[in-house]
Amino acid sequence: MSNSWSSDSMTKSLISSYVKFNDFRAATTIFFVGFARNYVFWSSFLDELQSCGGQTRRVLEVFGELCGKGVVFDSKVLTLVLKMCASLMDPWLGLQIHADLVKKGFDLDVHLKCALMNFYGRCWDLESANQVFNEMVEKKELAWNEVIMLNLRNERWEKAMELFREMQFSCAQAYASTVAKLLHCCSKVGALEEGKQIHGYVLKFALESDLLVSNSLINMYSRNNRLELARRVFGLMQDHNLSSWNSIISAYATHGYLNDAWNLLKEMESSDVKHDIITWNCLLSGHALHGSHKAVLKIFRRMQVVGFRPNSSSITSVLQAVIELGILKFGREIHCYVIRNELDYDAYVVTSLLDMYVKHNDLGKAQAVFSCMKSKRNIVAWNTLISGYSFKGLFDDARKLMNEMEEEGITPDLVTWNSLISGYSMWGQGDEALGLIHQVKSSGMSPNVVSWTALVSGSSQNGSYRESLEFFSQMQREGIRPNSVTLSSLLRNCGGLSLLQKGKEIHSFSIKNGFIEDVFVATALIDMYCKSGNLKAAYVVFERIENKTLATWNCLIMGFAIYGLGKEVVSLFEQMLGADIIPDAITFTAVLSGCKNSGLVNEGWKYFDSMSSDYGIIPTIEHYSCMVDLLGRAGYLDEAWDFMQSMPLKPDATIWGALLGSCRIHKNIQLAEIASKKLFELEPYNSANYVLMLNLYAMFDRWGDVECIKDLMSDIGVKNGQVWSWVEIDQIIHVFCAGENHPDEGEIYYELYHLVSEMKKLGYKPDVKCVYQNIDDSEKEKVLLSHTEKLAITYGLIKSRSITPIRVIKNSRICPDCHTAAKYMSLVKNREIFLRDGSRFHHFSEGKCSCNDCW
Repeated sequence: MSNSWSSDSMTKSLISSYVKFNDFRAATTIFFVGFARNYVFWSSFLDELQSCGGQTRRVLEVFGELCGKGVVFDSKVLTLVLKMCASLMDPWLGLQIHADLVKKGFDLDVHLKCALMNFYGRCWDLESANQVFNEMVEKKELAWNEVIMLNLRNERWEKAMELFREMQFSCAQAYASTVAKLLHCCSKVGALEEGKQIHGYVLKFALESDLLVSNSLINMYSRNNRLELARRVFGLMQDHNLSSWNSIISAYATHGYLNDAWNLLKEMESSDVKHDIITWNCLLSGHALHGSHKAVLKIFRRMQVVGFRPNSSSITSVLQAVIELGILKFGREIHCYVIRNELDYDAYVVTSLLDMYVKHNDLGKAQAVFSCMKSKRNIVAWNTLISGYSFKGLFDDARKLMNEMEEEGITPDLVTWNSLISGYSMWGQGDEALGLIHQVKSSGMSPNVVSWTALVSGSSQNGSYRESLEFFSQMQREGIRPNSVTLSSLLRNCGGLSLLQKGKEIHSFSIKNGFIEDVFVATALIDMYCKSGNLKAAYVVFERIENKTLATWNCLIMGFAIYGLGKEVVSLFEQMLGADIIPDAITFTAVLSGCKNSGLVNEGWKYFDSMSSDYGIIPTIEHYSCMVDLLGRAGYLDEAWDFMQSMPLKPDATIWGALLGSCRIHKNIQLAEIASKKLFELEPYNSANYVLMLNLYAMFDRWGDVECIKDLMSDIGVKNGQVWSWVEIDQIIHVFCAGENHPDEGEIYYELYHLVSEMKKLGYKPDVKCVYQNIDDSEKEKVLLSHTEKLAITYGLIKSRSITPIRVIKNSRICPDCHTAAKYMSLVKNREIFLRDGSRFHHFSEGKCSCNDCW
């Protein structure tokens, strides 16, 4: 038919004329008759058709009409039409073409067979595509590569590898693009051994010179945590393109070798390869991933200085840094940049903005961003906002949003439910949270480890440690295996309750199930042992951690600080600096706590001054409180007062409380009255402040003032909180509450009377000033015997083995008499006693306390 045309150019001109006059049917008919076999002209024809408003699907309609009129096309035309069917998802025309081919016994060449496979893979199912391949009598190289790629695109990883192995036996060779795609899948699914086998294939067939293949090898080894092999591949490459450099820089940055990543950037520049936006994004994401959030902001500024405009990937990393650093003002600037540069079409960017506002407690702005989303609101955006409302305790708003989500046709997933479970649990509504677990089941989903961990972790954060442990027991009955987050939360519970034996069981579980290498679990173990009175075990765990994080160091430093081991705190801090770990505000809170609990005034001043001068950290109210406490406890009450007057922040209850506590120690009643007056204004219902003043007035026998304080408490409605102490014996907790009887109290008091008698022989004198009742001294001594910590220690001495340390928990500050008595008890009975009160730990041994009486 093509012979009827005298000139190709005349035919092209005729087609163009029909297209311009919008006669797309005529143009397409002439194209099929004259040029359909020309692969090159197909692309230009379709572009011209679309530019004039023609629809690509109309081409297939004309093809069908011509077939119906008896026009016969060869395999090249059919190949191209089948590709169009796959692209436009037209299943029926492609199926008709295949049926006609089978009916007519058409001889299919390899290109047509591959087009058929691709068509079935896109428009029907992968099994049909694989069947077309299996029915091939002669499987050529192109067909092998096509079927492997088809399975990879459909994420049938195992089938693709099986076909790749079969292909090698058939003597066909994989294309470089196929090998690269296989390596990409090895990266994605963590198949290191298979990746190594493909690497062997690359070397066998000398494919390493192909940059696409080598770059894929770098990514495969990097994603499988074999950075040294990735670097070796990079080093053996004869040529490096921009993608090669980006791959290796990304590998080092992702694994936290940030200095090496920067050195590679310098090498790249010296190799005359210019970096692009991807290079900078690799550095941004690497620093964000490993907590170098301030560095992220510096990189962000630097990339703009050298002429690169941040894209959506850049913005996502920067917003993560903004969230972690808590700099909402800069986050708002980024938001403005996003709007100006029309990046708000990107779902990831908008979701990151949502997350930023939610994490900064600006739910109004988060809601506004959500409402104005240009891109379709996906489930991640819905879940982010729902979690924001849930974590703030605004459950009605969260539920309302969940209903709107369902109205828009988006079904809540486990992430949605888990955020609600976590919120209810965190806000002390454990029963409602457990009810949601049952709702998840009734909706046809199965609560997973995240669901139960949300329940366990939320209760733990709320301080409901016992409830959290009960939820964990239910989780185990459901057959859900805990993860590292679950274990970290459980260890927090054990630390909160000082349940050493339970903590040891979780430690054993962690070792047995391979969680001990997880730095979060290891850090939680350190915290648990510190709070359960076993610093030695905490230090052993710390020493075994290979990659110690800042959080790990902070945890151990704080552990030593609460025991009053100030010199050890200072030593640990210096070791941390020697390990090139940069301290943060939490580190300095721990260090200053160690100094205040040990009376290290000079060291405290040194580290307080170094915060801003050496590390650029602005002291917070916690740091100022530590300094007031340090100066006051050491007896420098005037200096503490001057410090308070000069500090840039307004003193809060913690500052005045620190001053009042110091006044009690040094019996400065004038300054105590000033501090207490402020505290009664700031915390009118905190009974601890009133009790301190009662004790102080009682020390000076000012019983009229004692009665005035009691009257004030009565008028306001302040009641003394329930005072209790407990001791754990054989994993059973025995609680002693003030004013309540214990089943074994006869035996306890009998032993305590004998113990006090022995203590008095060694010099113990009951401190009757600790009783703020106007009674005679002999009666005061009897009152002192009923203090809950004495009863708990005595019961521990009676019921536990002679070598076992006694561990007592008290919910309020230990009184001076009980502190002295505990020292004598440890001496008389030759036992170690660990007592955790409302503010710190005391380790009594051989008549001494770890606090050195600085408390």
